Amino acid sequence: MNRHILTPRANWQQTVESQGLTFHTPETLAPGAKPYWDESACYEFTAAEVDTLEAAANQMQEMCLAAAQHVIDNKRYAELEILAEAVPLIEWAWNAEPPALYGRFDFLWAGAQSNTPPKLLEYNADTPTSLLEAAVVQWYWLKDLETSTHQGADQFNSLHERLIAKWKDVASYLSKPIYFAAADFPEDQLTIAYLRDTAEQAGLQTRQMLMQDIGWNEPRQCFVDTDPAENQIKSIFKLYPWETMMDEEFATQALRTYKDMRWMEPIWKMLLSNKGILPILWELYPNHPLLLEARFVGAGSDWQPAAGWVRKPLHSREGSNIVMTGFDGTVFQTPGPYTNRKLVDQKLSPPAVFPDATGLPRFPVLGLWMIDQECGGMGVREDAGPITGNLSSFVPHFFR
Repeated sequence: MNRHILTPRANWQQTVESQGLTFHTPETLAPGAKPYWDESACYEFTAAEVDTLEAAANQMQEMCLAAAQHVIDNKRYAELEILAEAVPLIEWAWNAEPPALYGRFDFLWAGAQSNTPPKLLEYNADTPTSLLEAAVVQWYWLKDLETSTHQGADQFNSLHERLIAKWKDVASYLSKPIYFAAADFPEDQLTIAYLRDTAEQAGLQTRQMLMQDIGWNEPRQCFVDTDPAENQIKSIFKLYPWETMMDEEFATQALRTYKDMRWMEPIWKMLLSNKGILPILWELYPNHPLLLEARFVGAGSDWQPAAGWVRKPLHSREGSNIVMTGFDGTVFQTPGPYTNRKLVDQKLSPPAVFPDATGLPRFPVLGLWMIDQECGGMGVREDAGPITGNLSSFVPHFFR
């Protein structure tokens, strides 16, 4: 695994915009900061390293499903701050196995030269973004460079084909049209538009709307769209966290009508998108080479985190509300809205740090994408600091 310095393509902004990536550069870019899509660098892997990562993700998927079964069997929902009213539907969906589409593991690894295995940071099993960048934009980046500097290079990326195949596989389980909904944020809207496109390429009829525009028809006891006829929504892919839905006004209606609809992702994904699954994994697989030690905060009165640990809320996203104490005692902390939540502590991984063109450190995180329970590709996010946030850069990759 190596980081290379590159000259970006001429007119790269227009190129990635034509591929759907409209927020490639923050409106206010601080001096010295990188754009979101950063092709002034790339990461090179060996084929053996890609095999290692693919195997790690597939094994972790099996372990996470076993951990979810453990939570269900042992009724550990309260430890995960899961609403009691949601439990019967989680168990019903787990056993009924309605369609599920995708997820993204975040691993930390410095490559084979580190002489350590990849380490799981967390599992974005419910609402992962950066999918278009991983599936499409970096693929076309490599196609452009193949004619010049990257002859014979390949990319760990079969995401687009796998998504279309999955939609075809689940088509008979879904009422048409399939609605796609997300909050009104550029990244969420981009991801949902791309997923909708893959469904349409699979031959499915779709519609798109904002989450806040989903209506409730009280006499008919169903969710409806914005059409004057108030068409009933029977199948919906929502890029919106289940734990957030459970805090909102229509949680009762969503739970009461859950069995009459097809929600993607299914509600059991709450078990895996929760940081509380990390200490449960460690309990089930202590000292597993792919895991970092993790514990619920307060689980042992005689144990307190020290240097070399990171504290995370059970429910959080995009690097918010993180407190990290480095091995040298340096504290890194991020703000965010996820306060008054239970916490977990996770041991820091062996560092993965690569120098940029000026010699300053860059910290990559490897996002391994799961489509239909199998790993089908990778996206690399990096930052100037050790905590990856929503403005951390996406850097393309290839392997030989």
